[in-house]
Amino acid sequence: QVQLVESGGGSVQPGGSLRLSCAASGRIFSINAQGWYRQAPGKQRELVATISSGGSTNYADSVKGRFTISRDGAKKTVYLQMNMLKPEDTAVYYCNAVIANPGGWNTYWGQGTQVTVSA
Repeated sequence: QVQLVESGGGSVQPGGSLRLSCAASGRIFSINAQGWYRQAPGKQRELVATISSGGSTNYADSVKGRFTISRDGAKKTVYLQMNMLKPEDTAVYYCNAVIANPGGWNTYWGQGTQVTVSA
């Protein structure tokens, strides 16, 4: 059984910062791509940022220059540093990982963590 556990969400004023973490645990042979997605009320889930096993990154245009995705392979953890937060960044943030385990390659999701940006 593989689990992704997120932490680091919360409430912050516009212009503030938060750092999200997502730790993978369970029977894991290797981790391929990892990413962060978000879903605001009444909207579809959207990609925020992804990082490949080789460290290549990809960002949504709306967060470029403000958010940074990184990973620690030894800790099986992916991070999302969010700076200069805006009210429109308010959403539930989900981490995602493509993981190889005895069952083969599968995509896993975290439970989500709320990020609220308001004055």
